[in-house]
Amino acid sequence: MARRNHLGKTLISLILISVLLIGGCGEKTEGISPTLEEINSLSTAAGFLAAKVIESGGFIASEAQREKASDYAYIYDNAMAAVVLSRSGAQPYAEIIADAIVFAQTHDRTFQDGRLRNTYNSGDPEADAGRTFASNKVTVRIPGFWYNGRWQEDLYTVSTSTGNMAWTIMALCETAKNASEEKASEYLEAAVRAADFVLTLKSKTGGFTAGYEGWDDAQTKVTYQSTEHNIDLYCAFRALAKAIESSDPAKAAVYSDAAEYAKDFVMSMYDEDLHCFYTGTEDDGVTVSEGVIPLDTNSLSILAFWGELEDTEDILSFVDERMAVDYGYDFSAGDLDGIWNEGTAQMAVCYFLMGDTEKYDLIMDYLNTQVAGDGSITAADKDDLSTGFIISGTDDLWVYNNEQSIGATCWLAFAQLGINPFDLNVSDPQ
Repeated sequence: MARRNHLGKTLISLILISVLLIGGCGEKTEGISPTLEEINSLSTAAGFLAAKVIESGGFIASEAQREKASDYAYIYDNAMAAVVLSRSGAQPYAEIIADAIVFAQTHDRTFQDGRLRNTYNSGDPEADAGRTFASNKVTVRIPGFWYNGRWQEDLYTVSTSTGNMAWTIMALCETAKNASEEKASEYLEAAVRAADFVLTLKSKTGGFTAGYEGWDDAQTKVTYQSTEHNIDLYCAFRALAKAIESSDPAKAAVYSDAAEYAKDFVMSMYDEDLHCFYTGTEDDGVTVSEGVIPLDTNSLSILAFWGELEDTEDILSFVDERMAVDYGYDFSAGDLDGIWNEGTAQMAVCYFLMGDTEKYDLIMDYLNTQVAGDGSITAADKDDLSTGFIISGTDDLWVYNNEQSIGATCWLAFAQLGINPFDLNVSDPQ
């Protein structure tokens, strides 16, 4: 039944994408190649992402967000989308996102140190709607809303997460591979600026801390180290080192060393008895946080250190025993109150690499039940899926809802394509 439903949704997706293509695009997407139909033939999820790029002309965002937050384009989502599109052979679409990232980095209203905010307005940041002019300089707009005559922004939006920076570096390096010489140089320069900013977050107790948090005039360094962030950084530093090793071997060596430093921290979070990776440290940067064990510290470790981990099968068994919900997976080992689609797609990639086609097919059959007609997928199979964490800077529980998710759709694309985004030697699909 799941496979038949998927075929129907694929046909609907093709029709919707064709309508978008005929409906007209901005200058950046006029006459763009490959076509949406060609991308969609490889991956319906990648086809959705490409269609969103045409629609926005820059940063992309989910449509089904709550509290009128549809303009919020997360840098994590966009960085992943650029990687998906580049590896789908959809280079021009990836470059539109990469161009938006470069503009945002070089036109921040406060910081010029290479950092990027967690969130930007969807659309082209270089267009009038995406930028503002004040104090004789053009700056990129940050999403918010008017309330009682005052402009309001949220804490997460204006802050900088190290994991998001890592994905941005990977996106810029990936997009640079097939760009013109001029564009490639621009993207790699932006990646170097971002990486040099992250180097300032190196912790004396291991790995790199989680970034900066707070309003522009009072941002403070976050003091804990995240296992997930450091997994991402290991891959990002390696990608950048490889990209610049011939042009700047000394700088490449610095990033290679940083990658190993991040890796050492990740390995220090491994529990050899349980066969799992913990979430990271407490705020003191030393005490291991053992209360919540997330899925992604384990799935992403398998992907990042593919072929190196002796306990890969044991790690997968831990996840299956502690987090499986039918043929999907919860966010963390705990209440098993629903399925987190992003992490479930990560597990599909893991099993694809393992050559376990039976398990891969079962997971994909479940994911196909969650795919909408446009090729996107929801964050979770239900509302209020608990993670076990609270939102930083608040007392609010961090939950996922049954609404469209760019991040989950990106991971669905990797699963459909059978691509490990952390594999630096992966070939584009033919």
